[in-house]
Amino acid sequence: MLPHPTYDRLIALGLVGMAKAFEEQRQQPAVASLMFEERIGLLVDREAVERESRRLVTRLKFANLRQTATIEDLNTKAARGLDKALFAKLATGDWIGRRHDLLITGKTGTGKSWLACALGHKACRDDRSVLYYRVPRLLDALALARGDGRYVRLLKSLARVELLILDDWGLAPLTSQQGRDLLEIVDDRHGCRSTIVTSQLPVDHWHEVIVDPTIADAVLDRLVHTAHRLALEGETLRKPPEKSGK
Repeated sequence: MLPHPTYDRLIALGLVGMAKAFEEQRQQPAVASLMFEERIGLLVDREAVERESRRLVTRLKFANLRQTATIEDLNTKAARGLDKALFAKLATGDWIGRRHDLLITGKTGTGKSWLACALGHKACRDDRSVLYYRVPRLLDALALARGDGRYVRLLKSLARVELLILDDWGLAPLTSQQGRDLLEIVDDRHGCRSTIVTSQLPVDHWHEVIVDPTIADAVLDRLVHTAHRLALEGETLRKPPEKSGK
């Protein structure tokens, strides 16, 4: 079937969703029984869905989430002490609108990163900007940016995103400079944007990670005291299932 001039015009205008719906209507005789307003409504709805889908793809690409995780795939039967009621509340995303923070702690393999990425994915679906970083790599990126003049620009980009995920906090002690870098990030975001921090360390031991106690006080004062907390327990979920018959 030859393209219709209207189809070509819609493509030229960037209305790809409407163009697809228009072509589908041309190939479905039953659509002719619909009222004009109904047919136009179908075209507009399709365009809206197409644009939302493209925005989501763009947001997820920018977020660079470590894992492909969604809240719908959460294994609620896993023995890790997850506060299911709190997680269900967090899944609504209201806490991001209120500019609250979230701290997720637990042993390695208990699903901290997965939960953080699932909440990040939901935020992307809610049309919020999200950015994921492992803390060691972020600190390296800031050190490089300081050397080539991009430091301020990188800090501004970290301050703008609606949800920043800082994964693997506390794997190694932070130098005074790294502590100051972290302080710049949390100070810019405090009360303005939301942050998720995951760590193997209990929150009570976070102060020990930052060498400079003054900076440690400042960081924790902005990040810890009013944040939501998910403290995971139990053994790693990464263990392979036991083979039957043995």
